[in-house]
Amino acid sequence: MNDVPSKKMNGKAITIKKVFSRETFVSITIQAPPAIVWGLLTNVSDFSRWNSTVISIEGEIKKGNRIRLKSTLDEKRIFQLKVKEFEPETRLVWGDNMGNRIYTLQRDVGDMMKLTMTEKIGGPLFPLFAKQIPSFDESFEQFAVDIKKEAEAIQNSKS
Repeated sequence: MNDVPSKKMNGKAITIKKVFSRETFVSITIQAPPAIVWGLLTNVSDFSRWNSTVISIEGEIKKGNRIRLKSTLDEKRIFQLKVKEFEPETRLVWGDNMGNRIYTLQRDVGDMMKLTMTEKIGGPLFPLFAKQIPSFDESFEQFAVDIKKEAEAIQNSKS
């Protein structure tokens, strides 16, 4: 994430395009503890209820497991993804041969936390099909709104 522009991104996606890759970031401050956000990110049975960018998700989100995800970005395709990293309340990575999606959770001041989602896709053949891959910006921004709203609603119901 060292290439991320330093300006405050709170909910606004940024995409960095290179010849052989594309990387999209979104970061948002959430008024809830990491445990709530982690629970939302790893509970497959509830994922598509609160996340309007996901049509369906199957499998168990645990390191080494495979999940099947259908996104609103490409409703005809089912992404076969492997959970590559699983550090509770800190970091979750899943992906395929084309790229990885990384979720990073960081404690902030008080009851606040920052969630960053990054997806880097690419490889030697990336230039051949890069124009066929839709922009992730709008979807990332919607994800940030969705998870913030749900996590804060859960936190407020506990207060």
